[in-house]
Amino acid sequence: MAEKPVIVCEDLWHVYPNGVEALRGVSLTVNEGEYVAFVGQNGSGKTTLVKHFNGLLKPTRGTVKVGGKDTKEVKVSALSRTVGYVFQNPDDMLFCSSVEEEIAFGPKMVGYPEDETKQKVDQIITDLGLEPLRDAHPFALSLGDRQRLAVACVLSLDPELFVFDEPTTGQDYFGGESIMKLIDQLYVKGKTIIIITHDMNLVAEHAKRVVVMSKGQAVLDGTPERVYSNTSELTKLSLRPPQVTVLAQWLGCKDRAILSVSQMCDWLQSGYLPANELKEGTL
Repeated sequence: MAEKPVIVCEDLWHVYPNGVEALRGVSLTVNEGEYVAFVGQNGSGKTTLVKHFNGLLKPTRGTVKVGGKDTKEVKVSALSRTVGYVFQNPDDMLFCSSVEEEIAFGPKMVGYPEDETKQKVDQIITDLGLEPLRDAHPFALSLGDRQRLAVACVLSLDPELFVFDEPTTGQDYFGGESIMKLIDQLYVKGKTIIIITHDMNLVAEHAKRVVVMSKGQAVLDGTPERVYSNTSELTKLSLRPPQVTVLAQWLGCKDRAILSVSQMCDWLQSGYLPANELKEGTL
């Protein structure tokens, strides 16, 4: 099946009014149906880059095309039909007086008929388990529920591509798992997924492609296995793969990156490390 570009950046530069060069010549393509994680230290340019995808920022130099359209020539409201952006802080997205009104706001603004809007809102509320909270004020919800509501608001416009900025920040373990399960389900349904995160374990468990940003440039780009096997470069960038990956490399796994405990067990049992080499005190 031929790849279909959704996002195309060509020699993208972005200079903020204070003179800071946040992006320096970034060129990359995100294809339909990909699951991409953008990682990097604070100030690396990852959030600045992704904010170009829905027009919140415009290029200082170079181009960004979304669905074949130059973002310099398209309004943010129009791009929101293609790119749904879920902010790190859900409170930045919420302003209505009830959960139901919040989810219905987007479809109403873009002209969905009233009956279609109601049907869409009811379905999303059911799918995300928000029925008991339908009439609640958004700011009366827990952080986890506000995060789900923010996702629901984006879902209501049925965009082709979803951006999640630090999706598990502020969540406990179960809240984070719930959010990631929802994101994974969107990917399985054929949506294009982009996440911005510092969590290298999350990337290993979910993403299919990793773009590492540093000093406004995309310095590594590939599968998690390929990127995480480049330990010397990651160390220079102050990024550390999951502990299981580091342990496997220490034990002698050089031909690939181990990303999970189950992969580690498979590797050990496959004969890469004979049982008689696991002597007491080795680990």
